[in-house]
Amino acid sequence: MGQMATWLHERIPVSGGQLAELTNEPVPNHLKKWWFCLGGTPAYLFVVQIVTGILLALYYQPTPAAAFESVRYITEQASFGWFIRSLHKWAATLMIAAMILHQMRVYFTAAYQRPRELNWIIGMCLLMATLLTGFTGYSLVFEQLSYWGATVAANISDAAPVVGGFAKRMLLGGEQYNERTLSRLYILHAAVLPGTIVLLVICHIAQVRMHGVTEFPDPDEPVDQPRHFDFFPDHMLTELMIGLALMIVLCALATIVPATMGPKADPLTTPEIIKPEWYFYVSFRWLKLFSLSFAVISSGFIVCAMFLWPWIDSLLRRITGVQDISVYIGILATCLLVGLTVWEAAVAH
Repeated sequence: MGQMATWLHERIPVSGGQLAELTNEPVPNHLKKWWFCLGGTPAYLFVVQIVTGILLALYYQPTPAAAFESVRYITEQASFGWFIRSLHKWAATLMIAAMILHQMRVYFTAAYQRPRELNWIIGMCLLMATLLTGFTGYSLVFEQLSYWGATVAANISDAAPVVGGFAKRMLLGGEQYNERTLSRLYILHAAVLPGTIVLLVICHIAQVRMHGVTEFPDPDEPVDQPRHFDFFPDHMLTELMIGLALMIVLCALATIVPATMGPKADPLTTPEIIKPEWYFYVSFRWLKLFSLSFAVISSGFIVCAMFLWPWIDSLLRRITGVQDISVYIGILATCLLVGLTVWEAAVAH
């Protein structure tokens, strides 16, 4: 063992102390509370997505002629294919939910303020990339929802000023859904967007390491108690326990509510009810309330405002003198988002 350790140390000249110094960043005590640890949850679920996605890619064929049947084969014939597909679906759902909750936590605790504005923008990019990954994912099954969902999304993109037409053609590979569309969606879903997410996560973690985690002192905490604890192994064990709990929840959901097959895409038959996944209910209801042009432009304005919120927040606090004004705006926006989501979920059309 001594010779093996010497051989390994010559080729990887890193001591245990150096490794501990690299990983043992002091972590504020408030991270012992699970709602402050939501950043690791989507990262874990993303790993599950990668692993299950690779397994699904062994059988999936991204062509209009074969896509639906390949998914049917995975669901009904391949060994444990139904389970892997269900894990992939539920991990995507929980990842998006965790991303939204994490971004909300950062917003309501004002953790985006100076000097962490760039990390807020990176987080918004991660949220957008995750939503796009979810959209391209359910578009690959080539069900009625997949086909008409992609068609509706392309038409909505076309209504955007200046870049709308270009975005539609890039998404569909032409003016309408054609034999090249599925392959484009597959490349986006399996390569471009996951690669983008990996790069953004690296940038996100680098920003956290440079600026540290935003600290929120607890007034009830004893003065003589240490305000930090070690990342490794204390916080790492917490994240591992959260990962184990998530795996149990994922396996239960995949078994109890497995992914199913809908009707195969039929370009000649428009379904009576077209509904996207739950995380697009807000946008879908917004489109129904207003004209297409107004809904698209206003949605773009809201997204741009969210990207620029650290600076908007600073301006609002200076103008109004109310330090918590963003909290009040956030509560109003959350009520609106939940209300529109429940409304869309409750109605048949």
